[in-house]
Amino acid sequence: MLAGEDGPGGLDFDNFQIAYTLGAIALAVVLFDGGLRTHRSTLALASWPALLLATVGVVLTAALTGAMAALLFSLSWLEGMLVGSIVASTDAAAVFFLLGAGGTNLVKRVRATLETESGVNDPMAVFLTVTCVALIEAGPPNFSTNALPGLVGAFLMQIAGGAVFGVVGGLALVRLINALNLATGLYPILALSGALVVFGVAQSVGASGFLAVYLAGVVLGNRRHRATLVIDRFQDGLAWLSQIGMFLMLGLLVTPTNLIPTVLPSLALAAFLILVARPVAVLLCTAPFGFNWREKTFLGWVGLRGAVPIFLGTVPVLAGLPNADAYFEIAFVVVLTSLVVQGWTVNLAARQLNLALPPAPRPAQRFDVDLPAEAERDLSAFVVQETSAAVGWLPGDMRLEDDVEIVAVIRDGVMRLPSDAPRLAAGDYVVVVAPAERMGALDRLFGSAPRKDPSGRDEAVFGEFTFGGETLTGDLARMYDLPIPPPEQALTLSDFLRRHLRGRIDAGDRLKLGDVELIVRALDGETILQVGIELEPRRFPLLQADVARIWAHHWWRVLRNRLWRRRE
Repeated sequence: MLAGEDGPGGLDFDNFQIAYTLGAIALAVVLFDGGLRTHRSTLALASWPALLLATVGVVLTAALTGAMAALLFSLSWLEGMLVGSIVASTDAAAVFFLLGAGGTNLVKRVRATLETESGVNDPMAVFLTVTCVALIEAGPPNFSTNALPGLVGAFLMQIAGGAVFGVVGGLALVRLINALNLATGLYPILALSGALVVFGVAQSVGASGFLAVYLAGVVLGNRRHRATLVIDRFQDGLAWLSQIGMFLMLGLLVTPTNLIPTVLPSLALAAFLILVARPVAVLLCTAPFGFNWREKTFLGWVGLRGAVPIFLGTVPVLAGLPNADAYFEIAFVVVLTSLVVQGWTVNLAARQLNLALPPAPRPAQRFDVDLPAEAERDLSAFVVQETSAAVGWLPGDMRLEDDVEIVAVIRDGVMRLPSDAPRLAAGDYVVVVAPAERMGALDRLFGSAPRKDPSGRDEAVFGEFTFGGETLTGDLARMYDLPIPPPEQALTLSDFLRRHLRGRIDAGDRLKLGDVELIVRALDGETILQVGIELEPRRFPLLQADVARIWAHHWWRVLRNRLWRRRE
């Protein structure tokens, strides 16, 4: 904005067609990078709530925000719906960046839902925006039942077509990368070119290129292929460059003096979107999936808007709609407000709602050797960090998984076999052969330990004391005077928490019992290995509902058993 026509830069840029084209390409690059970093476990953890938020949630947000926009700006209901559609979707670039930049280690289910939603909700927002523009262009009557089949068909083509092109294109890209013997530096170019081809072909036939390129990234990122680390690093840098370029270009499009007449109602619309429309959509869409009220509150708050709404704001301008510049300016103010208010409070909200886990260990410095995909194992050299948990260990005595093998240890340029190597020290190179799925654990082993919060707040996230998952609930009930029904005191903590924590259990999940909270610390599959107890949890309203629910569940089981006996 400072470089634009109203700022000291004085650059006059108002070519919306170029902005739309380059913005679409930049967004495709960002979504492809996000797909590469989306593990299949993330999709398994949050696919259904994320899909509901990305479809029904976007429609609800657009409808509620559109109704308010019609009131604030004296628009027709269809013009208001257009405004709501433009700002309805969360932005993948903003979500991926802000959830990672602050170093907050969120509860996995919440993070997975936010990232997956932001990666797949753009098609719905694009569909709603384009549909509203077409209906406004058609003039009165703006809608008829005869148009409904065409709209449904176009929507199905957007979603189903995007999914098919993304999966098929991703599989083809994996085979192409593994089949071609190229210089290492060319594989990232091949991956990017293939992703943009998938995006372009999908767009050209009326499918969602944004969904297609994201899914192509997911497929590529979750299958073995050559030059994995090189492609990931290249895409990370290119995604950053795309975000910078996209925001710079969109900032040049904005003329600050034109924002003045609409800034106050735009701020009011942003407040309504943040405080009403998004939370209502989250509450309705997450109701079937067992999210607790803390998680719902955080999902409702972190509905980050970014470049996508500004990008969609160019569509009415390109269509030549009356007052089209106003749609663009409203979107800009809403996005700026969202990023400033919500973006700067992500970490604070996560901590206040007890959804921030202790920081994960920082990944080790790792050098990968490119092995054929059919080898099904990776060869990597890890640099031992100063605060690594592996410092002081004898390589020959290290107990690792059966499919993980230390090949050599390099110190001061001298390579030694594990059996002849001295105790590990900072700066040693440890050469390891292991399956790709083990590399994350090895990163944590050889990487730096997470920074400790001197206040001890990170440790308090998991409670003051730790108990094994096999501990009987009755032992804790007697020790801390917990309000647990006597028949359930014979259960282990693992079974008790699995019975009363709704949805898929993850580290950091909490259950309020009287004046304390039980916290899931560690799991092995569906078995809870460690449980923490927090003696003085933060006081929030409605938490006593956990106790009421436990007793209601107990009496329901009693009643059901009695009725069953009578029937027998």
